[in-house]
Amino acid sequence: MATLSSPGSGSTLGYLQPNNTSLSSGSQSSSSIAFQQPSAVSTAALGTADLALGNRTSAKAGARDPTAVGHNGPRDGGKERIAVARDTKSLDYIARTMLAGGIAGITAKTVIAPLDRVKILFQASNPQFEKYAGTWTGVFKAARDIQKTAGLRGLFQGNSATVLRIFPYAAIKFMAYEQYRNLLMPTRRDETPYKKLVAGSMAGVTSVFFTYPLDLIRVRLAYETKATPYMTLVRKIYNEPAGSRRPARMSWLPELRITNFYRGFLTSVAGMIPYAGVSFFTHDVMQEFCREHIPWTLKPHQNRGLPDKNGDYSRPELRTVAELACGGIAGAVSQTASYPLEVVRRKMQVAGALDPKVFMGMWQTTKQLYMAKGVRGFFVGLSIGYLKVTPMVAISFTVYERMKTFLEI
Repeated sequence: MATLSSPGSGSTLGYLQPNNTSLSSGSQSSSSIAFQQPSAVSTAALGTADLALGNRTSAKAGARDPTAVGHNGPRDGGKERIAVARDTKSLDYIARTMLAGGIAGITAKTVIAPLDRVKILFQASNPQFEKYAGTWTGVFKAARDIQKTAGLRGLFQGNSATVLRIFPYAAIKFMAYEQYRNLLMPTRRDETPYKKLVAGSMAGVTSVFFTYPLDLIRVRLAYETKATPYMTLVRKIYNEPAGSRRPARMSWLPELRITNFYRGFLTSVAGMIPYAGVSFFTHDVMQEFCREHIPWTLKPHQNRGLPDKNGDYSRPELRTVAELACGGIAGAVSQTASYPLEVVRRKMQVAGALDPKVFMGMWQTTKQLYMAKGVRGFFVGLSIGYLKVTPMVAISFTVYERMKTFLEI
């Protein structure tokens, strides 16, 4: 049996190291390394390689690839190559992860933009489209009405604001997840399901904090049944009277009209904890399940990149269909866990359009929704939520994983 490592990005050779060879002893002879072309490496060997490179036994803790820092790599064309370990805290690594995450986010959001528009109309109980809510065919009927009245552009109304918001949102979310993950789990031996859940939740809250005003503007654009210029809506939201009103106990504070852009913020944070946490957690669990139990989901040709400071290589890549399946399952599970809070948040975000003078809190909105529609009111639009979130998360995670490979991170 052999374990797989990689000479680094751009190499044409895969390396198989015999398990009975001790690489941590410091005596690495040329006879202890066997070279094979990647085409000869079977998917079963790759699955075994991942287990050997993982965190399952203490014997692996000291293992290092010959291309890790301090070891001379293979000779390529007569020149000796020396690999440099990945520094996950460097500005270069942070910038690359942000770029990969941003591109993944805007790609996924653009694909499902029409479904997102209809879902917001359902969640906010728009009078023109409320009659379609609650049925699987309602989403298609609503999309048909939008297309008839506003054309194809109507289905993408608010998407420009979505792109402006989602690039920094996704960039920060994926970057923050990588950083929190490295902080909580510096090596693979430190990984636990609980820590993955915490890292995902913290990443979600961090991204929401920096991008929430853009999300509120996007929702308001989607809620308007008539096309509204972006800056016109921004000024309208800013000038809504609710932001200038303060409780008596806080009368000493100045007028904070900027709070108009943070309607439903605390609800959003509360919903993001289960959504982002469960999403990243489920995605990681499904990926590991595929690598360990479904070997055909692994790509036949692997590029493990450079090791990190602990000598751990990137996990074997999955085929695109497997990546999409893992992301889709993660999206469906996280959507179910956080949907009631998302409905409350949408209600709060569009409250300014219904009554600009009133600033409703989270509990007040929740109570009002329950009194009006009961428990089912918290799940209005969930069917379209599945139709939207499942492909969105699947595409987002898949594009992110491919961008990580392309950007060599």
